[in-house]
Amino acid sequence: MITEIALITIDPAKAAEFEAAVALAAPVFKRAKGCHGMSLERGIEDPSKYWLRVLWESVDDHLVDFRQSDDFQVWRGHAGPFFVQPPEVQHSDTVAVHF
Repeated sequence: MITEIALITIDPAKAAEFEAAVALAAPVFKRAKGCHGMSLERGIEDPSKYWLRVLWESVDDHLVDFRQSDDFQVWRGHAGPFFVQPPEVQHSDTVAVHF
């Protein structure tokens, strides 16, 4: 299982609208090939920062299948207008769970 972690920066005055847009776009992730879940976290120290976490079966499920799909454009159409800069995206692989 691969975790996509996208650091998204928005105008914090538009937080409620951004969170609603992400919720509206959630079905595109739910139906995406290889997607096993998604969550959104908001920074406490800096409320303009959000982390979108998406669980993928593989990196290709994200970067090839999803990114090249019409649903990626739907996601960007909902959430993209709130980005103050392009998201910083990383992928990670769990190597240990200790508790």
